[in-house]
Amino acid sequence: MSKGFASNFRMTLLAAGVLACFGAVGVRLVYLHVLHRDELLKFVEKARRQIVVEHARRGAILDAKGNVLATSRSYVVLGADPEMLREEDSAKWGRLARLLGRNFLELDRTLRRGIAASQLALAGADPKVKEKRVRYVKLADEVDERVFDQIMALRIRGVYGSRGYKRVYPGGQFASHVLGYINKENTPVSGAEKHLDLYLKGQDGWIESEKDGARRELAQFRTREVDPVDGHDAVLTIDSVVQNIIERELEGIAAKYNPKFATIIVSDPRTGAILGLANHPTFDPNHFARAPLDTQRNFAVTDIIEPGSTFKIVAAGGALNDGVVNRFSAFDCDNPTVFVNGKERRLPREDHPMGMLNVEQIVSHSSNRGAAHLALRLGDQRFYEYARAFGFGEPTRYPLGAEVRGILDEPKRWDGLTITRMPMGHAVAATPLQIHMAMSAVANGGVLLRPQILREIRDVDGAIVRRFEPEKRHRVLKPSVAAELAQMLHGVVGPGGTGDGFDIEGFEIAGKTGTTQKIVDGKYVNNRHVASFVGFFPASRPEIVLSVIVDDAKVPGGTAYGRAVSAPAFKRVAEQLIQYLDIKPVHASGRGLLAMSGGAR
Repeated sequence: MSKGFASNFRMTLLAAGVLACFGAVGVRLVYLHVLHRDELLKFVEKARRQIVVEHARRGAILDAKGNVLATSRSYVVLGADPEMLREEDSAKWGRLARLLGRNFLELDRTLRRGIAASQLALAGADPKVKEKRVRYVKLADEVDERVFDQIMALRIRGVYGSRGYKRVYPGGQFASHVLGYINKENTPVSGAEKHLDLYLKGQDGWIESEKDGARRELAQFRTREVDPVDGHDAVLTIDSVVQNIIERELEGIAAKYNPKFATIIVSDPRTGAILGLANHPTFDPNHFARAPLDTQRNFAVTDIIEPGSTFKIVAAGGALNDGVVNRFSAFDCDNPTVFVNGKERRLPREDHPMGMLNVEQIVSHSSNRGAAHLALRLGDQRFYEYARAFGFGEPTRYPLGAEVRGILDEPKRWDGLTITRMPMGHAVAATPLQIHMAMSAVANGGVLLRPQILREIRDVDGAIVRRFEPEKRHRVLKPSVAAELAQMLHGVVGPGGTGDGFDIEGFEIAGKTGTTQKIVDGKYVNNRHVASFVGFFPASRPEIVLSVIVDDAKVPGGTAYGRAVSAPAFKRVAEQLIQYLDIKPVHASGRGLLAMSGGAR
């Protein structure tokens, strides 16, 4: 009779098998925990260890009065982990939808779809299930900090957020070419954002800790915490009120003339500090991706134009400074040619007969032939040296970069007409800022300054880390010559001057009109121009330098002369600046430069 399946042999064999299994496990444990412990611990620690970056807040950009031009706004990206969500919390989803401003049914579907996907993945029906697990569903891109605090107070398990900072430009298009912007990769692209990045960006911090199997931080195992260091604030010389004045004026110019581009610059001649710099067309750095690349250029420093008659200050200033003429030296500006060193030189055309003009009249009447006479008195090399001294042909060293040099050829590359054409602003090209700074050298007594747009850097506590002082490049004219030339430029807005009618009584507007034919297909054309008015005031004690440059203005049935397009804008801006900056009149009676401060005394 059979004794059944069980037998001593079989029981012994089964026991031996079980002991062998336990033995194998023991051997494996010794292998893992003793023989290869150190090597395997590295993998375990690497898998459990995590470093969480805490981003630093980027510093703000402020104007000279402390108004915020660019700042970083904190926000929270809100998400949910479907595997952590619980049905009992679904009653709170309605309040969550209201806080997020989302439709409740849409939010409910989003969350339940995530839960269902996770449950299917965890069920293991698909051998690739681990690749399909849903551990994150985004609920909102940017949630305000206060709203996020209210959401956290709901205590919905599985809903969490990660903090970040978004660059915001409160003024929209305001001073956009000065500020530049930060792109979506948080990389500074242009303007102050790019060239002050070292000061603004700060230093990110981090937390080194461990995480559990659900990827949640185990705070008790934190081994190191490094706090982020917020970036410094940058203070510019820009004055928001001045900037607003010139931007509104540019809007009017754009609406009336539809130019290719237009630039207005305002600065303090004593320091070179730029109080306002604006261009048309412009863009909104909050939505930079929508703006064509052409609108993002700072035309004041990236585009070059022929300066036209505004360049005549070089010939006049240089000739007076070298003493080869005085203000009463006269020249025949009707004769189309002149003999110099036994060689006949052909002079440029005039718009109308000029007759005999002295140096003062050459400036005020903007005589092309008169300017050529002055340059011929200087000679090729000396005239070229003065052009360089006024800053043409080399960068102004604008602090926020992306600047071009302009064009100023050396005399060895000139042809026979250059010495008579360059004095009227042809055969030379410059940026609007170069033209502006050249005029500023006349206004401040003859010194070429570096344009200053950075005022100071402050830390998070408001303490000044670095202050930027005015920077003199070199002397261009003697102070007495600069003052004399300033008086001649005041004559431009006087009777018979090209800017007649654009003076402001008591404030001695000094400046120079400019109308330059544009070059199209290698030739000057008669229907496309660059219109300019560049000047300063008051002439006897300058406080403001102002440039209005309009490229290719459309004037129906007329010509875009500097007098017609730029001079009216110059006067409108000047009147507003006088009121805002509380610039005092030099004299109340308008009797001339000598009637100031008691005059006869």
